[in-house]
Amino acid sequence: MSELCHKLHRLFSEVPKLGFPFDTKALPPNGVYILFEQGEFGHEADRIVRIGTHTGDRQLRSRLKEHFIKENKDRSIFRKNIGRALLNRDADSFLGQWELDLTTSAAKTQYAHMVNFQKLRDTEKRVTEYIQRNFRFIVFRVDEKRERLQWESKIISTVSSCDECRASETWLGLHSPKAKIRESGLWIVNELYKQPLSESDFEAVKIAVFWKS
Repeated sequence: MSELCHKLHRLFSEVPKLGFPFDTKALPPNGVYILFEQGEFGHEADRIVRIGTHTGDRQLRSRLKEHFIKENKDRSIFRKNIGRALLNRDADSFLGQWELDLTTSAAKTQYAHMVNFQKLRDTEKRVTEYIQRNFRFIVFRVDEKRERLQWESKIISTVSSCDECRASETWLGLHSPKAKIRESGLWIVNELYKQPLSESDFEAVKIAVFWKS
């Protein structure tokens, strides 16, 4: 997988990266996104640290806003994982409260007495600041849901199975309480080590990356 992972990194290095603030109107409505983190390198390029997509039609733009802008960890597992690592690194006992899912009104009522909501807001702001300061991304258009999920899974498997591109010693993810994040070097716990890209898959991804229509 190292050769294909190398080719992916070189391919994505040819695409201009976006960071915060970004113009959502300039993004395709459907697609796959690839995240890169400051200080992380692999295959003589910026190292891929997360691959993601969306399930709903025309939701790519809102998905990226959920990661970069909207301060709600329960709408973005990426944000939740960043917060986990920051809190775990600091040995902050608020980590237990951060794990609670407050998506529904019932859950908010159930856990209201257990959550320090000011600390929750403060932690959300820390996560936002870290993401906006440290991450850049590229996107490529994929309109069909089945294809988006396929490329997401295969790219994740290709990168996670590579023996050469590893996390730096200072990577925040090494403080994650999630072993799969620490071990894979990716801000991901699903689709690791499954079916990777084939050579023909790579060529299809290459076409998608440079498809401008």
